[in-house]
Formats: sequence, structure tokens, C-alpha cells
Amino acid sequence: MTKSMTSGKPVKLILLFALPLIVGNIFQQFYSMADTVIVGRTIGVNALAAVGCTGSVSFFILGFVMGFTSGLSILIAQRFGAGDEEGIRCSFAAGIMLSVALTIVMTFLAVALIRPAMELLQTPEEILDDAVSYIRIIFWGIGASVLFNLGSNTMRALGDSRTPLYFLIFACCVNIVLDIVLIAVVGMGVAGAGVATIFSQLLSGICCFVYIWKKMPVLRINRHHFHLAKKQLGDHLRVAFPMAFQMSIIAIGALILQFALNGLGAVSVAAYTAAQKIDSIATMPLNSLGQAMTTYTAQNYGAGKYERIKKGVFQCILISLTVSILMGLMNIFAGSNLSAIFVGSGEQDVIALSKTYLVINGSCYWVLGLLFIYRFTLQGLGNGWVPTVAGIMELIMRATAAIILVERLGFAGASSASPLAWIGACIPLGLAYHITIRKMVPKQTETAPVTVQR
Repeated sequence: MTKSMTSGKPVKLILLFALPLIVGNIFQQFYSMADTVIVGRTIGVNALAAVGCTGSVSFFILGFVMGFTSGLSILIAQRFGAGDEEGIRCSFAAGIMLSVALTIVMTFLAVALIRPAMELLQTPEEILDDAVSYIRIIFWGIGASVLFNLGSNTMRALGDSRTPLYFLIFACCVNIVLDIVLIAVVGMGVAGAGVATIFSQLLSGICCFVYIWKKMPVLRINRHHFHLAKKQLGDHLRVAFPMAFQMSIIAIGALILQFALNGLGAVSVAAYTAAQKIDSIATMPLNSLGQAMTTYTAQNYGAGKYERIKKGVFQCILISLTVSILMGLMNIFAGSNLSAIFVGSGEQDVIALSKTYLVINGSCYWVLGLLFIYRFTLQGLGNGWVPTVAGIMELIMRATAAIILVERLGFAGASSASPLAWIGACIPLGLAYHITIRKMVPKQTETAPVTVQR
């Protein structure tokens, strides 16, 4: 099922597209949240810290993968908006070729370097072995992550955000069942959590491609599309690489912060892990609204409807600000109860630190909402370099928090890293968006779609 976002009320289209994304992203968080809850409640706080301290390293690698596959889907969305069916098929073929190459390279590098990386981050000795065991399994499954992200991003580029949701819900249920069986019954420990996550992702990825082949004729490719796609690989890399590097640059800041956080001890690492899981769920609606703007912007850019892009961004900002206030209040007033879900009510030190994180971050969600909208809109326009500059700003701000604030303020300093990063990134993104849209709108040619490179 495909859906054009180039006609109709922008706010309605954006919300209808974003709602499945919100639910889907929340279920995607359940992959890692299920691991966290089951590990924390059945194995212990050290095991929870072992899984949690791998988050920044995982984001560094898997963030690159997600950014890369998202970039590949942008040209598909632009060509869909322009009505170029043959161009869509060639873009899909190019995406498959580049994704296979990416999987091979990233898997080899990640698996080979993971233990030295965790040691370099000064992971506490008591959780090092479990952390390496868990994240090594996750990295062996990079191909499963690529498969799902390429399939789901491609469907979303064509306006279908519902189908990937159904596959995610199914995979999430499988993941939770496997977590219980492999950890609590078989006794595999944290390794069982990694196996459950990868198997579930693989299932959802296979489902995506089976659906694409059977239900989306516009994406049915054959051998000659791969030959044509070879000439377009450079065009796709020019969009995909900036988005991939942007995610990894942000992750470097998270790695620096993780290094500083590890120095505060296992309790702080466990508190940060639990709080981040809650934070991830709370910010999913904001992230999903931003993701919706990528497809909305790309399709309308392909159709040459620039004024419509401006209108959609304004309406999405109003929605995002409302949601950010509600989510922030939830974290501020219910943070302690939410944290107890992960570690139990007896871990008062962990709960108190987690609440500190949630209060500091929840009060700044409105900045994050603007950041997502500006970033994803620029990416939908094919501008990957300004978001990369914004990623560098995030790196600088997180590194500043890790080097200066953690030493002076302890856990509160670490908790301030994300809000500082959001503010630093939002400034160049907001300026770039408003400059770009002011240049585009006067050149509005509603009846003449953009000619997208093939």
C-alpha cells in the first residue's frame, strides 16, 4: 500500500503517518527494554549495568546503519513524489547493493574491535565480560538490523507507515518470549538477551521484504535494475553517508559521556540505563513526528510543492510542542515510579539518580521536538550536511558535559549532557531550515515537479 502526501491537509497526513511510527518506535524500544527489565529483575543490577553500558557503543555502530538506510530511502520518496516509477526501482536496487556492502564491512569491524573498545571506555571490571558477551552477539546480527531498516524505511518512503508497525509488534512479542525462555529458563544470561533481540529483528526484516515483493509492485526489481543502479550509487552515497556520519558523530559524544559515567560506578551506570529507557519511550512521539516530516518533505520536494512543505513544518511544530510538554511533565512527576519498574522498589539509590536524569531531560523536551522537525525536514530535502554539522555540535556539547560537568556535578552533570546537545544542534538546524525555505518558496512552481536525478 502506497500513499501520496502531496495532496490533502498536511496536519492530517502527518499525524496519520506519524501515529503508526509512534507505536512502532515504542515497540522497537521494547526490544531493548524487555532485555533491561528481565535482565535487571532476574540476574541483578550488575547485569543491568552490563547491558546498559553497551548503549553508546551500540548506537555508534547501529546508528550509522540506521542513518545510512534512512538516507537511501530519501531518493525513493523524492522519486515517488515526482511519479518516477522506474527511478524508484533503480533506487531500491542501489539501496540493496549498498546495504549488503555495508553489512559485511560493519560486521567485521564491530565484532573485531568490541572488546578493546569496551576496555578503552574503562568499563567496570565486574561487568566487562557480560557487556562484551551481549554486544558481540548484537553486532553479529548487524545484517538483521540492516534488513529491517532498509525494508521499513523503503515502505515509509512510499507513504506506508502501518505495515512496518505490524511486523514490529509481532517481533516484539517474539523477543519478550525468547528473553524469558533464554534467560530465565535456559540460563544463558545476558547473551540470551542478545540472541532474542537479533532473532526478532531478523524475523521483522524478512516480513518486510516478503510484503514488499507481494504487495508493492512499484518496488519489484529485476536484474537490469541492478545494472542501472550501478550508475546511481554515487548519488545515493552522497545522501546516505552524511546521515550515517551524523548519527555516528552524535554517538561519539555518547561514548565520551559513557567513559565519564563509568567512572561514577555501577550504580550510576544502572541508574542512567534505566532512565534512558524511560526517556527513549517519552521522546518517541517527538522522534516519530520528525520521521514523518522526512517522507512528507521528500515527496513534496519531488513534486515541487515548496509552500506545502513550509505549511506542514509549521503545523508539525505546534503538535510537537504540545506533546513535548505532556511527556516532560510525565517524566518529572512520575520518574521515580517508572524507574522502579526496571530495578525494583528496593534500589533507592538507583531510583533517586534516575529521577534526577528524568527531571533535567524532561524539562527540555520542547527543544528536542524542534530539533527533530528541522533535522528530518532538511534530510527530506536531500540536505545531509547541515544535520552533520548539528551532529558535531552535539558531540562538542556532550564532550563538554563529560569533561567538565561530570567532574563538578557528578551524575547531574552527566544528565545535563543531552539537553545541552539538543540546544547546540537546534541552532544551526533552525537557521538552515529557515534560510532554505525562504529561498525555495519564492521559486514555487506547483505545476512543475522537481526533476530528480536518475
